[in-house]
Amino acid sequence: MKEDYYEILGISKSASVAEIKKAYRKKAIQYHPDKNPGDHEAEGKFKKAAEAYEVLSDPNKRSRYDQFGHRAFDGSGGFGSGGGMNMEDIFSQFGDIFGGAFNGGFGGGFGGGGRRTVKGSNLRIRVQLTLEEIANGVEKKIKVKRKKLASGTTYKTCSTCNGQGQVTRIQNTILGRMQTSATCSACGGLGQIVDSKPANADAEGMLVTEETVSIKIPAGVVDGMQLKVSGKGNDAPGNGIPGDLLVAIEEKPHETLQREGDNLHYDLYISFSEAALGTSKEIETVTGKVRIKIESGTQSGKILRLRNKGIPSINGYGTGDLLVHINVWTPKSLSKEQKDFFEKMSDDTHFQPNPEKEDKSFFEKVKDMFS
Repeated sequence: MKEDYYEILGISKSASVAEIKKAYRKKAIQYHPDKNPGDHEAEGKFKKAAEAYEVLSDPNKRSRYDQFGHRAFDGSGGFGSGGGMNMEDIFSQFGDIFGGAFNGGFGGGFGGGGRRTVKGSNLRIRVQLTLEEIANGVEKKIKVKRKKLASGTTYKTCSTCNGQGQVTRIQNTILGRMQTSATCSACGGLGQIVDSKPANADAEGMLVTEETVSIKIPAGVVDGMQLKVSGKGNDAPGNGIPGDLLVAIEEKPHETLQREGDNLHYDLYISFSEAALGTSKEIETVTGKVRIKIESGTQSGKILRLRNKGIPSINGYGTGDLLVHINVWTPKSLSKEQKDFFEKMSDDTHFQPNPEKEDKSFFEKVKDMFS
């Protein structure tokens, strides 16, 4: 069985975000591969700590983990999962913990200096989805223009810093000799510079190319949500870590359905005669058309709830419902024969309003709908 994430970081289940971050930083420093060269056990603990932090630092993932444990991420295909992280993922994902310097070697991240590993810049795109695509999940193939290292680009050791990424200076002061270190301006801290490159590449040996990226979008995403496709941003110079592709979700308006969280709303209009006699109607859902029965004597404002015909929860909490709002349509114009009929019925007891105890008021219906 996998170890408990809270136990890995040595914190309680009620730990705050700040406590989680502090605990992870402590573990990362203790078990960092650069501090424990060749120690596979330390490397394993380093990865486990990063995996635990990735889940517990995200409110949504933490909530899912607290409820379902490691099963919350089984079969998630990499989206929002806590497992399967490699060292590149770890170094690129948690730069905020160490001020952005954690992407590279141990020295750059913990104040010791040294050459750094650069991460390429992220790219951002917007993807429009229909309600049907959101309800069922979808795989989109998107053309993306991204910088890639040109074939034939080679690097050589920076002569200014001799591949160290930093330049050390010793100065004589009234307090004695002082040593200072600064990032090498010639190579930007990479420790290497471009040796040769194709003529059509830029100064860093990069070319802008168009690539088709496959994006798996899980069911239940919401408008404005941002997904990450690792490694599909711009390449980094010096054979660094590629940036990420950030995918912003935009929900297309539906012709007949309105979304409210995981629930959907549908306005169904029926005639006086249909309300009085009863009928059946075919309505559209995100999984296809269904036929519903309207009982005789149905009142305007009645809400029919179709269970599990809404949107699946992105957090795995089930599927929402489809709420069908019944609206009895009042004719705006009548023929003489129709007017005569309704005038005759105006005093008929069957046409007099007579709400029964089980007929709820509008406010009671709204209260039930949101409870």
